[in-house]
Amino acid sequence: MRRRGTILVCAVFVMLGSLMSGSIASADPADPPPPALPDFIVSPSDWQPKFPFPYDETRKNVTEADVTAEREMCQWFKAQYLELRRQLDRFGFDLLHASNDWTVPGVQLQADAVAANVERSVAFLAPRAEALTQSQDFAGGVYFPIYQGESFYRLWQHLSNTGVGIRARNTAWIFGPSQQRVKHWGSKIERSRVCE
Repeated sequence: MRRRGTILVCAVFVMLGSLMSGSIASADPADPPPPALPDFIVSPSDWQPKFPFPYDETRKNVTEADVTAEREMCQWFKAQYLELRRQLDRFGFDLLHASNDWTVPGVQLQADAVAANVERSVAFLAPRAEALTQSQDFAGGVYFPIYQGESFYRLWQHLSNTGVGIRARNTAWIFGPSQQRVKHWGSKIERSRVCE
């Protein structure tokens, strides 16, 4: 009697697995392609960098170019980062729901729209992230004198990798380290309150 129960339970799980995989493989993503993010226009701002310890020691190495770059990246971050992250999450969920099948109706349209928004953001961030001062410490390590400069630099790098991954249909770059690092560095910027 016990053996029949075990066989019956196993059979039910196999049937459920078959039904679920069949429905997922033919799934149509629930979300339509996201709208294009507008080209971001910088506006005048009285934002100033913060210098918490140990950045009070590197203040002398912060240039006006650093301040301008981070001020402008903060404006973009406050206006567009959360929406871009939501779009990446929605696309990742829909691709997963489609069993990573890029031929499922709607997946490629969504991928193209999200990739275009990532590329637009990367194009805005690139000259600013590259303008940040990178200094060497006494041990030969690289550091950014401006508070959260590294976070913006890394956010830009990993957004770029994520966009390339979407265009290449590289699922590992969509769910894997690059997008997780985008979230990590974005979260670090949020928690630091550097943009307030």
